[in-house]
Amino acid sequence: MSPILTIMLMAVVTYLPRFAGFILSGRKVAPFWLRFLHFVPIAVFAVLITPSLPGTSGETPLRLVAAGLATLAIWRLKSLWVGIVVGMGVFWLLRYLF
Repeated sequence: MSPILTIMLMAVVTYLPRFAGFILSGRKVAPFWLRFLHFVPIAVFAVLITPSLPGTSGETPLRLVAAGLATLAIWRLKSLWVGIVVGMGVFWLLRYLF
């Protein structure tokens, strides 16, 4: 399966159940549950990324540095996509330099 197709299917699996029940029920959702569901995408992202951190061919330190900076970016800017861009950019830069 291609990576793009996998990402698209994971997006559907993640977001469709999240909102389908709310749309179909027509009820107001308690603020507690809205706050709780806010963390689902970042939790899924962490579960998908964590197993690949050790990497191959001695890239573990580079991956950990990139993951740490991505975590910092997500924490400070409150944006998952910024963290992905920072993490991948730092990893590619470190890989090129070392």
